[in-house]
Amino acid sequence: MAYTWDELKGLYAMMPAFSNADARDIRAKNTIDVDNLHDGVDRIIKDGVGCIATTSGSGEGWNLLWDEFKTIVRETLDAVNNRVPVFFGVTSPNPREVVEKMEFVREVGGEGVMLGLPYYHALSVANVIAFYKAIAEAFPDLAISIYHNPLEHRVHIPVSAYPELVKNPSIMSTKDSHRSPLEFERLMEITSGKIAHFVNYTQLYPYFQMGASGCWAFDCFMGPWPILRAYEAAVDGDTDTVRRIVREMTGGRASDGSPRVSGEGGSGRSAQETAGYINPGPARVPHFHPHEEDVRAQKKAADWLVLCERYRPEVEDWRRAHGEL
Repeated sequence: MAYTWDELKGLYAMMPAFSNADARDIRAKNTIDVDNLHDGVDRIIKDGVGCIATTSGSGEGWNLLWDEFKTIVRETLDAVNNRVPVFFGVTSPNPREVVEKMEFVREVGGEGVMLGLPYYHALSVANVIAFYKAIAEAFPDLAISIYHNPLEHRVHIPVSAYPELVKNPSIMSTKDSHRSPLEFERLMEITSGKIAHFVNYTQLYPYFQMGASGCWAFDCFMGPWPILRAYEAAVDGDTDTVRRIVREMTGGRASDGSPRVSGEGGSGRSAQETAGYINPGPARVPHFHPHEEDVRAQKKAADWLVLCERYRPEVEDWRRAHGEL
């Protein structure tokens, strides 16, 4: 049975496509490091994330061969072992490839997919609605998370589309970060009790108080502790703590409702590698010079590790107080 909207909450961890040493070779056919994938997934689940997503933008779904995609799906399902919901990115410029990917996810026991729009040609709003309706009707047994990324997929899905989108019962959530507070408020009026919303972690304030179910993050694979602590504070309604931690995570910049670009390519990989929480492997081509931003990545990782050390005890204290340890 597919996931339901009300079980989707907390930290939505955007998993990298763990790579081996061949990843930098443009001729490589098999670049997945299965052992590091299992280790990384197991660790972050034990540390308390609410959901996992992979093969999205940061998970390089656009940069994997078909056999590599299948390997990640199988191995992620095995590593997760039904401990948390897991969503597989199936976005493609070709809708028939979307269907092929979803058929495979369903065949091997997956329950959820994260689906953005076909992006070669920008779709009209009418075609956005028709696309999600056609996919939802074809796969009523899979939970669909709308991946709203207008920068990459070339369409800002307006709130006015959601009265039609919520008619599809298999659409259970959205991964979003491109809504003004006023737009998000209107969106919640339409989707409350039907769709779980995940915003960028820098948007926990004010969006969680407005009805978001949780937040998504790529940076949590440097260590999830500061984001988990911010989420716990949001659950408690402690907005001062949420805002303070967000400022710390973003280098002193308070969130203005816009997502922070965290570097999901070579520099993001380099920061994860430096932090040492997981071993993501090298960035795949086209990042031919993946260490060109090493200084910035090293500083980011070092600053993040300070926050992990600071907030891990607070996360564990909160869990003990709530009977979760």
